[in-house]
Amino acid sequence: MQQGCGDAGGLARGCSLVGLGFESHLDRSVTDWRPVLGRFRKCVCVYLADAFLLSCGVSFIWLFLIVPLFCLFAVNFDHFQILRAIGKGSFGKVCIVQKRDTEKMYAMKYMNKQQCIERDEVRNVFRELEILQEIEHVFLVNLWYSFQDEEDMFMVVDLLLGGDLRYHLQQNVQFTEEAVKLYICEMSLALDYLQTQNIVHRDVKPDNILLDEKGHAHLTDFNVATIIKDGERATALAGTKPYMAPEIFRSYMNGGGGYAFEVDWWSLGVTAFEILRGWRPYEIHSGNSVESLIQLFSTVSVQYCPAWSKDLVSLMRKLLTVNPEHRYSSISHVRAAPCMSDVDWDSACEKKVEPAFVPNKGRLHCDPTFELEEMILESRPLHKKKKRLAKNRSRDNSKDSQSESDYLQECLEAVQQEFTIFNRERWEEAQRFSLSLSLTRARAEAETSTLNMCRSVCSSSGSC
Repeated sequence: MQQGCGDAGGLARGCSLVGLGFESHLDRSVTDWRPVLGRFRKCVCVYLADAFLLSCGVSFIWLFLIVPLFCLFAVNFDHFQILRAIGKGSFGKVCIVQKRDTEKMYAMKYMNKQQCIERDEVRNVFRELEILQEIEHVFLVNLWYSFQDEEDMFMVVDLLLGGDLRYHLQQNVQFTEEAVKLYICEMSLALDYLQTQNIVHRDVKPDNILLDEKGHAHLTDFNVATIIKDGERATALAGTKPYMAPEIFRSYMNGGGGYAFEVDWWSLGVTAFEILRGWRPYEIHSGNSVESLIQLFSTVSVQYCPAWSKDLVSLMRKLLTVNPEHRYSSISHVRAAPCMSDVDWDSACEKKVEPAFVPNKGRLHCDPTFELEEMILESRPLHKKKKRLAKNRSRDNSKDSQSESDYLQECLEAVQQEFTIFNRERWEEAQRFSLSLSLTRARAEAETSTLNMCRSVCSSSGSC
């Protein structure tokens, strides 16, 4: 998995198995296929080696046959052991899982299909999946697998055990300027990467910044993110009101020219202010009307803490500039700020800067009630899914399908068909294999070219 801060390049979207005739194998364990894959690879490589010497063009045919093979090894719910619940959102829940074959730990977010349909959130889930499958960065929470069953849609992502910044604020952690500066640095690197991918996150806030065990920050939750290209502007009223930039409200109210990447840098400024101060620069709540917020930004000035350094206040002012044209809205702006002059950006990019705040490794940094709710209050607990699905299948086979809501059933079938399966582990393996084939082909072409040249020389000299 790439851990650099530069452009990781877009990863192709996962292979959908619908229509390929492999549905019957999805319940098999990954390990069942490994001996088959190993033998197949050896046979293919031997064949290709011979084919390259005879005709290099043959390699392309086999390449297109082999690379999709790696996408066959889709994971499913049975490949993971559920350990405990650690969080929930508006329509999704998160638990810690362990992959059975590799024993690696992940966080698994799962969303009930029927609830997503009823709340009109399916499009957001699909958009988040589409974005996460195409990106990878050291300061993002990266997607590893996506799959589904009859009830839920699943996203398996990096597990970060340091908790989110909201949790630590609620625990009354007093963050220092040095800690906040590193968060600004790491989030700037993340936002800069997203900007190169034409992505506006639109929901940067303490709740969506997770810490790893060493204290480094990672941006998560792309549920309201959007993609803008070629000078496009977003116009939707999306995000969390206390962290949304003024131009989002103005665009919604007045039908103006929309907004772009600058809104994420405003949210970063609000977040940095709150982490350091303990409260936000503007007193905004979800119930505030758009009209009142537009008035607020034009009349209320931010009050900065007198104890803060002048350079830090200067950076905050630039991030919290109401006019987006004058706001700091790129990594070059932040790097040039006097406040950040002592930051080693190259080391920060490689996670070599030691964070000022390191979460306690002796505890799990989340609300313990999540686990109790899952075990006691949840009507469809995850740990009982296998038995529940088996019972549902038996019931479905014995009843008239018309007894259910036709509309809901159509929606569920549409979700089933449109959902994209993704396996980053297998895709990266396929990329490495593809690269190996390309190198073998290049060597074969070079050898063939050399051999032809020797024959030409010998023929012209008549000495061979």
